[in-house]
Amino acid sequence: MSAVIHLQALGLTEYEARAYTALLALGRAVPARVARQAGIPRPKIYETLERLEGRGLAAKVGQNPLEYAPLSAREYLARARRSFDDRLGALDRDLSRLAPDPAPEAVYHLHGEAAIRSLCEDLTLNARRSLYMAGEASFAERLERLTPRGVELHRTALDHVPGIAAHGQRAFLLARDGEAALIAHFIEEDGAGEAHGVHTHNPVIIHLIEGYVQLAAQHPGQHPTPNAPDPTSTP
Repeated sequence: MSAVIHLQALGLTEYEARAYTALLALGRAVPARVARQAGIPRPKIYETLERLEGRGLAAKVGQNPLEYAPLSAREYLARARRSFDDRLGALDRDLSRLAPDPAPEAVYHLHGEAAIRSLCEDLTLNARRSLYMAGEASFAERLERLTPRGVELHRTALDHVPGIAAHGQRAFLLARDGEAALIAHFIEEDGAGEAHGVHTHNPVIIHLIEGYVQLAAQHPGQHPTPNAPDPTSTP
């Protein structure tokens, strides 16, 4: 059951997760019935239910006979979310002390199509003000769907401008908020080699990519996406 797997990922043991989902299905029940529903050995069910009670996921609702009932799954998820957010915040602070922000002039080499596409998605999801992208239409459409509301999007193709990729490769450009940029070369179908590219925070390269995307959009054969501002009207 997927719910059991997800509960285990949040820290419950397998027996705890199975007992809790069984309680949710039953509403309230004696331990023996919970054990049968969850497929837990009878000798283990009492200590499992006590641990659930300690986690705030179950409560005793009777003594003769002894019964347990599940507590709110919504409240448990809210607690887990707060705990996870707190851990992420602490990790962010610790990592910031260990690793300073990358130097603006640094250029990082990328290898592998999956890694490059994943970084493009991350850059898109983290955009706050603007995105410039050009290249493969199907991938650009996916990134457009991921673009946060209110972000100014400039998107076009690279069909009628000087090529920036070798034969058998497809270029893809992405710049975010004037702060980060990526140049990727994907491999054509049946082509040889591995997708590769570079990622940088260098303002000069970012500005060049933004300008190249605007140049591609200004070509008579190009049409900006319907919800993107016309780059020719940009001051």
